[in-house]
Amino acid sequence: MTTPRLEFPSFRLPPQAEALRLEVRAFLAETLPRMKSAQRSASWNAPSPEFSRALGARGWIGMTWPKKYGGGERSFLERYVVTEELLGHSAPAGLHWLADRQSGPLLLRFGTEEQRQAVLPRIVRGECYTSVGLSEPDSGSDLASVRTRAEPVPGGFRVNGTKIWTSGAHRSHYCVALVRTSGQHGDRHKGLSQLLIDIKTPGLHLRPILNLAGRHDWNEVTFADCFVPESCLIGQEGDGWMQVTSELAYERSGPERFLQNFYMLPALIAMLGRHPSKHASAILGRLIARLWTLRQMSVSVAGMLEAGQSPTVEGSLVKDLGTLYQQELPEIGRVLAWSDATSEEDMADFLDIAQNCTLLAPAYTIQGGTTQVLRGIIARGLGLR
Repeated sequence: MTTPRLEFPSFRLPPQAEALRLEVRAFLAETLPRMKSAQRSASWNAPSPEFSRALGARGWIGMTWPKKYGGGERSFLERYVVTEELLGHSAPAGLHWLADRQSGPLLLRFGTEEQRQAVLPRIVRGECYTSVGLSEPDSGSDLASVRTRAEPVPGGFRVNGTKIWTSGAHRSHYCVALVRTSGQHGDRHKGLSQLLIDIKTPGLHLRPILNLAGRHDWNEVTFADCFVPESCLIGQEGDGWMQVTSELAYERSGPERFLQNFYMLPALIAMLGRHPSKHASAILGRLIARLWTLRQMSVSVAGMLEAGQSPTVEGSLVKDLGTLYQQELPEIGRVLAWSDATSEEDMADFLDIAQNCTLLAPAYTIQGGTTQVLRGIIARGLGLR
């Protein structure tokens, strides 16, 4: 019996991708100074219609998509570089992020031509945003326990149920909702479908959920006899589970899984000054080494995806280790600030940054799949369960 192995083959981004990096940096150096600092602190969760439109005008949304929908037909590795630079500079790319990363590829693979023509060119221009309606009250991380029902009726579906923790729904034009179109609650993976629902549809109601930092990023989305036309069905009825698991693959191994609070690291280095103590230097070295290791693992997964492979276990491991890193970084930085800050003023400014990172850190456990679910995937992939 062959023992399963983790594979992270060495991979380097190609020259055209690295050349694009210089273009992106020049664009950001010109664009970001005009943005308010509050818009940038939440990185890819921060909304800016102006920035999304500017990025779309440069052709950096929908980069890999067909030109017939406005895309650039560029490689996933070039898209990786753009994503890395946006995160590394805390660019406010939150409005179009899910549409670019998940919903657009979902429609490209499973959607109808009518859906693609109606939605994709607007996403590419940075003018259309989506949210993803997956989680539900009392279901925890058990995505297959969906109770929201879409009852087939003449001309479409009548939807009733509730989604929770729906990121950015209050800013979105569409919600891609996983619903049960047939069967019963106990059928698990059978009878699930996805619907592309206009946020302004009568019967769809939004309730804000504030996070620990007082930010309104999440929502409760309630459907009360909400009629959705049949043309909004994505793919075939009953294929929802297969679709959504493939969709989640876009979430797990990208640089957003270890660079979401990257802005804290250069702030920590600046706070410690040009000549940190030996103790602080050692800790900084370990932090940077961990970050670089995560980056190399992520680039390796990107190379495997570009080659048409399905590195599910490797991608899950990147997300799990990235979550640990990002959640530990604020506390490590705070301890260093108290023991090695060069001045009280520098320490106060840095602690404000660390506080914001600490308040946002619990959400990393959930984003892209909970830690427990991911470790289950890793264990099964390694033959441990």
